[in-house]
Amino acid sequence: MTKRKPNLRTVREVTPTLRFQTIHGYRRAFRIAGTGPAILLIHGIGDNSTTWDVVQSKLAQRYTVIAPDLLGHGQSDKPRADYSVAAYANGMRDLLSVLDIERVTVVGHSLGGGVAMQFAYQFPQLVDRLILVGAGGVTKDVNVALRIASMPLGSEALALLRLPLILPALQLFGRVGGAVFGQTGLGRDIPEALRILEALPEPTASSAFARTLRAVVDWRGQVVTMLDRCYLTESVPVQLIWGECDSVIPMAHALMAHAAMPGSQLEIFEGSGHFPFRDDPERFCELVEKFIDSTEPAVYDQDMLRSLLRSGTNEGTLSGPIDTRVAVLDAMGHDERSAT
Repeated sequence: MTKRKPNLRTVREVTPTLRFQTIHGYRRAFRIAGTGPAILLIHGIGDNSTTWDVVQSKLAQRYTVIAPDLLGHGQSDKPRADYSVAAYANGMRDLLSVLDIERVTVVGHSLGGGVAMQFAYQFPQLVDRLILVGAGGVTKDVNVALRIASMPLGSEALALLRLPLILPALQLFGRVGGAVFGQTGLGRDIPEALRILEALPEPTASSAFARTLRAVVDWRGQVVTMLDRCYLTESVPVQLIWGECDSVIPMAHALMAHAAMPGSQLEIFEGSGHFPFRDDPERFCELVEKFIDSTEPAVYDQDMLRSLLRSGTNEGTLSGPIDTRVAVLDAMGHDERSAT
């Protein structure tokens, strides 16, 4: 008898439980829910695990879903520490080890997408699948506001959020901007950005944000890019999910990553901004479930990895064909760009 997949509209959602685990002397917060194959949800810079609340509750109907607060974020400790993507990847491995989880489908949003890619690079034996959502680290281009914030005076300006009336004024601006731009990507992204800013006035939070940002962005753009190592995902099922109107990491990055990752699937959320999983959580969850159901988990093969490393590639050899693909796909129009 065929087992029916739960209907997200009718099945009761599972409420995530907030837990804490001390690893290497630092308290790390994470939310966990459900049973079954494991999914790891990694949030973006300045954000926290609550960004996944609706998604986590829905996916927990079929899976064990872990959503951590990265070190320096949310309710995790915010020490003077290493906030590089490699360090974050190590933290994900350590948390999974403590939870006795040996294999996982990794979902990363924005900075979390860069962490997910780094995790797959450092610990390929732990990865079943990779889902990148508006992921950072594809190429150097990034929103100018993040470039400015990465500069010494830009990041120090976060201290102004502690002054009276500054945050309320920004929140009012966000409401006005959301009303002006409506349901466009920018109209959706402004309120989300202000939601994240609300947590930054606390000094340790703003310090951790600045350290994290400077580890991945400078005035010229993203420091860490993954195009030079994308070919290593050849044996890993990869799903790319992007907002058509992403104002933080443009959709062109999705097309570049799709071209650079053999066999990857691409889904564009029309009219969505940088947070497609919050704009349309039901569609997002259905897409994740479909992707997991229709793909086999990656099989770690050291010989294949060695062969790929020896053949090699680099970002320079990819830039020509990728730029051409972006131009062609843009010309093809909406429906074709949404195809996998």
